[in-house]
Amino acid sequence: MLKKTDCSVEQEAETTSDLNVMKTGSFQPVKSRWTRVVDSFRRNQDDETCFEEEEEEDESQVIIRDDRKIKLKQDLHTRHVIMIALSTGIGTGLLVGSAKSLVKGGPASLLIGYAIVGTMLFPTIQSGGELAVAYQNLSGGFNAYAARLIDESFGFSVGWNYCIQWLCVISLELVTGSITIKYWTTTVNPDAFVAIFYVLIVIINFCGSKGYGEAEFFFNSCKVIMLTGFILFGIIVDCGKNPDNEYIGGRYWHDPGAFNYGFKGLCTVFVTAAFSLGQSEFVVLTCAEQANPRKTIPTASKQLFWRIVVFFLGSLTLVGLLVPSNSDELMGSGESATHASPFVLSAKLHHVKVVPHIINAVILLSVLSVGNSALYSASRTLQSLSEQGFAPKFFNYIDRAGRPSRALAISAFFGLFSFVAACDQEETIFNWLLAISGLSQIFTWMSICISHIRFRAALKAQGHSTDELGYVANTGLIGSYYAVTIDILILIAQFWVGLWPAGGDGKPNANNFFQSYLGGCVLLVFYVCHKIYKKNWKLFLRAEDIDIVSDRTFFDADVLKMEKLEEKEQRKTHSFWKKFCHFWC
Repeated sequence: MLKKTDCSVEQEAETTSDLNVMKTGSFQPVKSRWTRVVDSFRRNQDDETCFEEEEEEDESQVIIRDDRKIKLKQDLHTRHVIMIALSTGIGTGLLVGSAKSLVKGGPASLLIGYAIVGTMLFPTIQSGGELAVAYQNLSGGFNAYAARLIDESFGFSVGWNYCIQWLCVISLELVTGSITIKYWTTTVNPDAFVAIFYVLIVIINFCGSKGYGEAEFFFNSCKVIMLTGFILFGIIVDCGKNPDNEYIGGRYWHDPGAFNYGFKGLCTVFVTAAFSLGQSEFVVLTCAEQANPRKTIPTASKQLFWRIVVFFLGSLTLVGLLVPSNSDELMGSGESATHASPFVLSAKLHHVKVVPHIINAVILLSVLSVGNSALYSASRTLQSLSEQGFAPKFFNYIDRAGRPSRALAISAFFGLFSFVAACDQEETIFNWLLAISGLSQIFTWMSICISHIRFRAALKAQGHSTDELGYVANTGLIGSYYAVTIDILILIAQFWVGLWPAGGDGKPNANNFFQSYLGGCVLLVFYVCHKIYKKNWKLFLRAEDIDIVSDRTFFDADVLKMEKLEEKEQRKTHSFWKKFCHFWC
């Protein structure tokens, strides 16, 4: 199907003939590739139109929005979104950061901590999916929900907290990449590798959402293949089919033990688990650049279940079986000499050759993937903040290629901090960057759920029903309340272990507290400063006063009802396995 979109008449002419057809009707030679690249960075003009291919249009929807807004280009399609939901974010937190959680908590705490965060995350993404389909043309996605549905100051603080988080993660991932390289060589200056990685992710992001989507599809495919292979490999090695022909079983759950430092050890896992499962919300963030969110988001939300159960809990179960939590080779053990990931040690400690190098190579790709996504997220969040009036208008600039190029440029500038990799204290820097970004994820997820609760309250107060929504969260309001409760408990637990760390001397530790709770401090400062500046002392908008019309996508209730009836009739003819796959996949 062809649809009109905003771009230049010159671009239209270039796609229809070997000569440019100018507005004057005269013919001129085709512009060079370099000229077209330069022109693509000019501001998009909303009074110019051309045609581009896109997925089948959803005829049941009517969009109420400000047509003066220039929208991001919608180049992300179903296969991109599903793969983003399935494995985007699988990187530093899981493959490297889990080492510290294993040391502090033990294998049992590692699993329990990730499982608790996972049960909270599933309803969070369901709630975010409902809001994303309802406001699918609202730039910035969930970063704009809090200001619209909860409170302007809360939206301001959460939005900037999320932006700062991903600005830090760009450097965090590139530093992690240099640490990962040290498994192979320590003679080359780490900044040489950082420079290569940095240039690569900047080029990918300046190719626009299509370039980002294709790169993530490749990176995520590699991660899915590696983790699937690792799970099969881990089962085989644990059952005795290893070079030592030694049955391992649950040996390390008995010695050195399943739990380290008891309940306090479990609490130390939560922030790393939140950081590891971060970017799960990307399926919501990318909504403005998806061709058909009503079809892709529900499907992608289902993939999250498999991501948590198979890739996270499945792989971490095997890590706990194959790597002792007291190994001095684990990164974060305090005696680390090799800077090795627990996934690499799962093979190395049992004398399996070649496999550690393959795993380390995929870890490197995973780190690049998360760094790539962090640059994408930071730029879109900064552009969204500017559009909402929370950042200078300078950053609300969409070029002819549909990129927020100014926001992208400043985000890339912050990525230059990654060149501290050559510093002797790179692991300390890693921990501080993780401190800023880890807890921020909890606040972001909480804001999504509270926004969902307030959205439903506004629908009820203003006489609307969920029948007019293109997608309704399967977990409903109960899921949002559950997720908020778990988020609050995690914040309390993190405050406790941050001030009185596991394995400490029992005295308050200021350095550890700020490494654990820095994200909370950043949020509080932004929130209080905005309240004082605006002199707005209300905690919540009244349900009756919430604007649920602007930028909203309204769906024809009769068309939706007919579609559901047709799907129900079609499912009656499906086999059990097809029904099973449809429900879960």
